[in-house]
Amino acid sequence: MGLGLLASRALRSSRIFRNPTNSVLRTIVSTPELNNADAAAATAPAPVPSDRSPVGGARVHFPNPDDVIEVFVDGYPVKIPKGMTVLQACEIAGVDIPRFCYHSRLSIAGNCRMCLVEVEKSPKPVASCAMPALPGMKIKTDTPIAKKAREGVMEFLLMNHPLDCPICDQGGECDLQDQSMAFGSDRGRFTEMKRSVVDKNLGPLVKTVMTRCIQCTRCVRFATEVAGTEDLGMLGRGSGEEIGTYVEKLMTSELSGNVIDICPVGALTSKPFAFKARNWELKGTESIDVTDAVGSNIRIDSRGPEVMRVVPRLNEDINEEWISDKTRFFYDGLKRQRLNDPMIRGADGRFKAVSWRDALAIVAEVMHQIKPEEIVGVAGKLSDAESMMALKDLLNKMGSDNIFCEGNGKQPNADLRSGYIMNTSISGLEKADVFLLVGTQPRVEAAMVNARIRKTVRANNAKVGYIGAAADFNYDHQHLGTDPQTLVEIAEGRHPFSSALKNAKNPVIIVGAGVFDREDKDAVFAAVDTIAKNNNVVRSDWNGLNVLLLNAAQAAALDLGLVPESEKCIDSAKFVYLMGADDVSLDKLPDDAFVVYQGHHGDRGVYRANVILPASAFTEKEGIYENTEGCAQITLPAVPTVGDSRDDWKIIRALSEVAGIGLPYDSLGAIRSRIGTVAPNLLELDERTPATFSTSLRPEVSQKVSSTPFTPAVENFYMTDAITRASKIMAQCSALLRK
Repeated sequence: MGLGLLASRALRSSRIFRNPTNSVLRTIVSTPELNNADAAAATAPAPVPSDRSPVGGARVHFPNPDDVIEVFVDGYPVKIPKGMTVLQACEIAGVDIPRFCYHSRLSIAGNCRMCLVEVEKSPKPVASCAMPALPGMKIKTDTPIAKKAREGVMEFLLMNHPLDCPICDQGGECDLQDQSMAFGSDRGRFTEMKRSVVDKNLGPLVKTVMTRCIQCTRCVRFATEVAGTEDLGMLGRGSGEEIGTYVEKLMTSELSGNVIDICPVGALTSKPFAFKARNWELKGTESIDVTDAVGSNIRIDSRGPEVMRVVPRLNEDINEEWISDKTRFFYDGLKRQRLNDPMIRGADGRFKAVSWRDALAIVAEVMHQIKPEEIVGVAGKLSDAESMMALKDLLNKMGSDNIFCEGNGKQPNADLRSGYIMNTSISGLEKADVFLLVGTQPRVEAAMVNARIRKTVRANNAKVGYIGAAADFNYDHQHLGTDPQTLVEIAEGRHPFSSALKNAKNPVIIVGAGVFDREDKDAVFAAVDTIAKNNNVVRSDWNGLNVLLLNAAQAAALDLGLVPESEKCIDSAKFVYLMGADDVSLDKLPDDAFVVYQGHHGDRGVYRANVILPASAFTEKEGIYENTEGCAQITLPAVPTVGDSRDDWKIIRALSEVAGIGLPYDSLGAIRSRIGTVAPNLLELDERTPATFSTSLRPEVSQKVSSTPFTPAVENFYMTDAITRASKIMAQCSALLRK
């Protein structure tokens, strides 16, 4: 950024003299024209307008053509919407302005002064981040005055900044390093002692070295505006000014790790990643998070066979540029309690490692001895679409239709796609003005969806009504009740919140996936449909009826038709194939049942298994996942597989061959062609495929809602699946959560 300035700075006159004692004297030569704006303008070369593209390929949207104004950036005319700042106008003109405190998703603070530019007829340089652009404004970003101002600001910032670069984890990706190189002077004039600040304890995730802090207040604004926890603030004045917590406490937000990304210096860094690696040693792989159903876009940084860290990728439609703490820090669970080799439980109850040939031969032999109706397959929370398709085809060839996915309930309804996805879309929630949350706690079930709801509440003053167990929300809400009877009152118009829904322009109803496990789920959904019908929630231009799923595999499983033939198939099963399924209840499973566990962690499902088949984790394979809004995305392998493990679909394909019922695909391309015949929307990668029909086609339900209160679907935010339960970092967070 601004590296072209280095050449011009190198040409500045500096003289070196030697005195008789051979010591070097270096003088700082002043340039008188910098003190005279007219002289500076006269000596500056006339700008040559040229074709420029916006910084980062940004696109300009003009909501109202009448509000377009024209400004001139370094002599280059650019059209922008009214209300944009000078800094944004410069970015559209292709000029990158240095900044520390400004962030596009946070409020404007204007306290670092690094973004100073010269504006015609202004007596002093102006802070471009806080100055609104006016029609005809002539902005100069490359004049001697602007350069001198930036050098002065940088000199002040470095006055108290410690020389920690060799031991700082931010080294190599530090804004202060980059901008001091591009825009700073080649020397400083301060010789006083640097101040030091006591480090703060923000918990097990964020490491603080507050002496490095430059008081940009990005972390304070993020905690207050995005995370919704006012844990951080600015204390003191002058040289005693510092950022900290008002009282000694930990940062309690589920989004706290994002302050690591937005901190422009090394004051806030990742505590688990401290002193582990430099960023230039890491290989980045673009992938998808599977710890919840949001499908946040992430980059997995690895070195050799180990995942070193996880950072967010920009995706405006899903997670913007934030990720939850669970997404960011679960990665150490990928190297703990891993299953390396195929194993068979012996007569003494102990497992012994065997070859793949022997393990598959035993499973195939047992499968052929069991009646088809007694064979059950269960897909786990982290299963990809390819493996679920292969498992379904295998069981279907064996004559069994008893296959389902964890979290979808005993008898899911997969007929209408609009009945189990987020029809509004995650980004579409920003248009809502009233929310009704039914049996869902988005803050722990889908932290990024919760961040969107909070953003909407702050921007639109949207009302939020919540039905369910008492929960900790980080925005204003009305707790309407705890059981489905409140839904019936709203449906009949007898509840005070009915008027808010009736008067809403874009009402949104979000039903939690925990409802799938209730006995009266059909009655609950019928009541929700009635509310939607009475309050114009579903229209041709708006669909506000949503289901918020819990797990990465749920949407794809329902799209592929993983619906069991019998509600009580587990109770009479003699052969159960658990594909990464650790949270399914096997209490009623007959004692003589044969259980195969195919997965990557030695978690709960292993205790009951007779045969263990080691599989790849999502960081080690390519697989399609569909998020809660119906957008199919793909994971890519970042590290090699562990031990003798294999991809899930390859294990099932090999098992079918050994069993003599070979499946008709041998590659990812072939199995995806098979998926295309069942659920073609899963092949539309990075594209959200909306549901075609609304839930109005559901049949009438005579069932009545029960008075049983809604229960939380997620007991512990930090431990929800096999990988997070194996993570030491998540265990530390969980221990602090219970205090």
